[in-house]
Amino acid sequence: MARTKADLTTKLAGLDLVNPVLVASGTFGAGREGSHFVRLSELGGVIVKSMTLTAWRGKPTPRMCETPSGMLNAIGIQNKGVDHFISEDLPWLLKRDATVVASIAGNTVEEFVKVADKLRTAKGVAAVEVNISCPNLEDRNDMFAHSPEATAAVIGGVKEALPRMPVFAKLSPNVTSLTDIAAAAVEAGADGLSLINTLMGMSIDVESRRSELAGTYGGLSGPAIRPIAVRAIHEVHSAFPHIPIIGQGGVMSALDVIELMLAGASVVAVGTANFVDPTTSVKVIAGIADYMTRHEIASTAELVGAVKLEG
Repeated sequence: MARTKADLTTKLAGLDLVNPVLVASGTFGAGREGSHFVRLSELGGVIVKSMTLTAWRGKPTPRMCETPSGMLNAIGIQNKGVDHFISEDLPWLLKRDATVVASIAGNTVEEFVKVADKLRTAKGVAAVEVNISCPNLEDRNDMFAHSPEATAAVIGGVKEALPRMPVFAKLSPNVTSLTDIAAAAVEAGADGLSLINTLMGMSIDVESRRSELAGTYGGLSGPAIRPIAVRAIHEVHSAFPHIPIIGQGGVMSALDVIELMLAGASVVAVGTANFVDPTTSVKVIAGIADYMTRHEIASTAELVGAVKLEG
């Protein structure tokens, strides 16, 4: 008996993607590094490294260290600024038929809006992911994503600047109620959500008694955080089933992607795994097709939120 052929094409907030696998911001740069290992056109999308209004130097080194089942990083969003992205990186990506998701950051609401406004006329950007896990200089150095009010202010401003472009709010798991933050983003106009950003952590060299990161604290990523990502995605999808989610957090294999989709993610971004094996994304795509064929699943949409709960 012939098996159902898997159709990996995926819809995301009005976008047509060739498959549900993207690469996460900060793990493929602006695509050049990753293009040595995979064809960018074969990915569902490339979420580029977060860009800011002006160039940022980032934090001092050391910026990264390995941890059990993961890694800590405190890069500080080093980048050359949005103008460089528009003039240099974006044309290069489009020549390679990449689906481009721009990640934007800032220290004030005004900075976010100005970056978004520059992207409004940049032809070829498919969507924008708003990295609101930056320090908020307008609110005692806290993160925008830690406050419903600050989240709404940024997302509302960005959406006003980009009324015709899908806008995704990237949320932090380092909060008491993730659904409250998600609700603020959705009510402010977010077309979708990205879950999750890294968890805050710290690692100490016991011999020198110094932090292993120059910035003391860093973001924990990798397989260690996947169960938290699964829980967060399921919790938010249950509260807002109509809002598409870009799932991310600890994905290393096709089955990890399936797990996040069953929890409620419409698509999934591969992040830390790219540092271990930069071909992970294409291997994951092949694995998803195999899983769907084995289970006679015709469309990726059938997987979204399809977890079976007891009771």
